[in-house]
Amino acid sequence: MYGTLYLIPCPISDETSVSDVLPELNKQIIDTLDYFIVENTRSARRFLSKAKIARPIDELTFCELNEHVTSPREVEELVRPLLEGRSAGVISEAGVPAVADPGALVVAQCHRKGVRVVPLVGPSSIIMSVMASGLNGQSFAFNGYLPVKEPDRSRAIKRYESRALAENQSQLFIEAPYRNAKLFEQLLKVCAPTTLMTIAVDITAPSESIVTRPIAEWRKLPMPDINKRPAIFILGR
Repeated sequence: MYGTLYLIPCPISDETSVSDVLPELNKQIIDTLDYFIVENTRSARRFLSKAKIARPIDELTFCELNEHVTSPREVEELVRPLLEGRSAGVISEAGVPAVADPGALVVAQCHRKGVRVVPLVGPSSIIMSVMASGLNGQSFAFNGYLPVKEPDRSRAIKRYESRALAENQSQLFIEAPYRNAKLFEQLLKVCAPTTLMTIAVDITAPSESIVTRPIAEWRKLPMPDINKRPAIFILGR
């Protein structure tokens, strides 16, 4: 009998208590596991320690998964214990696993092998930013990172803006926190005055800020405090 793959969310912000964002059921499931597939072992151990799990952390097995390094053969090896009846938990660096996250590679392999996959409840910065944006939450797309260099970046912004306006599909993207300010300036330069833009910063943290304004209004205001803070940008109408 195969084991089960559990997708275990963790807090998005280091300032947020585990108990504030995750239900007790998650901890009960975590307490049954001794094998974890993780994006970063140190982060995963820290999360499990904060969750006050029942088992000593040193008795647990951690295997890392990196979308740029882990080969398909290695993904198969990560799933092999489940085929032998051992259940596992997938833990991302922050938020929910397998959404804009390498955990999707393990999930896909489990489906190919007929292993049951169970997603647990927890915070997703993508979903929470859409929820609080006031933009279309029925049709939206997460596009990951924009190109860094010009003119590719401006072309990507115009492409996503056109889609947002023509199809009423909210367009989400992110940037490395230290480049947020440059992206903000480029968005103000490229986008039309009436296009709506949401900036969601530090989701679930005490410093959380989620604001939606037309580009024309953003241009009149001082630069928002977004430097070196995790942020999601959304364009819509």
